[in-house]
Amino acid sequence: MSLRGSALEALLRYQRQTESLQQVAQLVDWDQETFMPKGAAEQRSEQRGALEAVIHSRRISAEFAELIEATAGEADDRFALACLRQSRREHDRAVRVPAELPPEIARTSSRAIHAWQEARSRNETGLFLPLLEELVRLRREEASALKSTGDAYEALLDIHEPGATTAWLDGVFGRLRAGLVNLRERIGETGRQIPAPEGRFPRKRQLELARELASGFGYDWSRGRLDRSIHPFTCGSGNDVRITTRVSTADPFNCLYSTIHETGHAVYEQNVRQEYLLTPLGKGASFGVHESQSRMFENQLGRSRAYTSWLFGRMTTLFGEIGIPDSIAFHGAVNRVHPCPIRTEADEVQYNLHIMLRYELERDLINGRIDVADLEEAWNRAFLADFGFAVDQPSNGMLQDIHWAAGLYGYFPTYAIGNIYAGCMHDVMRNELPDLDRQLQSGDPGTAVAWLCDRVHQHGSCLEPAELVEGVTGGPVTEAPLLGYLERKFGEIYDL
Repeated sequence: MSLRGSALEALLRYQRQTESLQQVAQLVDWDQETFMPKGAAEQRSEQRGALEAVIHSRRISAEFAELIEATAGEADDRFALACLRQSRREHDRAVRVPAELPPEIARTSSRAIHAWQEARSRNETGLFLPLLEELVRLRREEASALKSTGDAYEALLDIHEPGATTAWLDGVFGRLRAGLVNLRERIGETGRQIPAPEGRFPRKRQLELARELASGFGYDWSRGRLDRSIHPFTCGSGNDVRITTRVSTADPFNCLYSTIHETGHAVYEQNVRQEYLLTPLGKGASFGVHESQSRMFENQLGRSRAYTSWLFGRMTTLFGEIGIPDSIAFHGAVNRVHPCPIRTEADEVQYNLHIMLRYELERDLINGRIDVADLEEAWNRAFLADFGFAVDQPSNGMLQDIHWAAGLYGYFPTYAIGNIYAGCMHDVMRNELPDLDRQLQSGDPGTAVAWLCDRVHQHGSCLEPAELVEGVTGGPVTEAPLLGYLERKFGEIYDL
């Protein structure tokens, strides 16, 4: 199809402005979590609301609707059809939501993030609850406007993972939970205690190594930067993709693996085809597909025996004696299964159990089965039941994640969905790259990253999530490959 003078060309011109505004909003959010002075919180909330009002008005405009319909009469190739699909989805969602709601959600979430930061630092949940209650009320209203079934939460889930349903999640999560709990119990029965690194790990050296790891995984520093934040995240797309990490002088793995994780998100965005940038296709296919890339970078590649044998050498060179005698013991330390209240620091066996807890709580929250006032008690009760020990303080419990403050309801399940996708993709990758471990042993994951770029990254949002993942794996998505991978890995570490 020739673009010049076509309806598609006009649609892309329109969308280029909307996408640009959306990226400006992301940069405003990045600044809020990195360098913005605390006193600017209220002003920033107004700025975010104003931006969201403009973006929403463009998505519901008659001009946008007319461009979509005109393009529908001409679209005859994959690119055009995908742009049309994504544009129509944006418009159809937007027109179902009251115009005043998106800017109000943006303003409230901006204030809620500031309140969450204060509450978390002081371990006082009450500082956060009033804004959380308001934000939940707004998201419930949005979900009610968007829902096509009786399940309001499913409408928010569909924003983050198009096509996913709560019925599918309940089934796959139920099977996954049973397998993970069984594996955890067998590991516990061994009684084996794997030591963590010992010593003090200076911030400067951790960040130097973090930058080295990000470079090795393909992060393009000419189009990105690394900063510190309370909660690590990735911001942006295309030619401006920024990552953050956090540093603990007692726990270097927190910084290093958070950085590798965020690099997975960032490299995905940087590898989207340049011709897709500032179009509806210029970003990842879904949050679940995004998580599949970051979790594969972090776990299947970054925590593999081959890669950790190289990383052990780098750690001892930079930090000296770390209380671990050799690369085999280091591999165990990187992957040790241990009680941990913090999701981002959880081992692979228990990580998805954290996600399921949050999924069930926020599903019930949005569907009105629990209230914000009862959320902390519900969290602590569910955590004790799932993990066998009590939450000791709010920052290790309900206040540990930024997502609910940011208004991201329906987002948490995509972490576990991403792990499931990653399990399916990793099996295929290993079959097609038989020499991968030799390269990882030299600290070079480049071949794996190139494979993912070819199969996943370059396509942006051109393909629907299920279409993309099943195209890579050649079959339906199931939890079986992930459980198989975990059984093999931890069976070897714990001699099961």
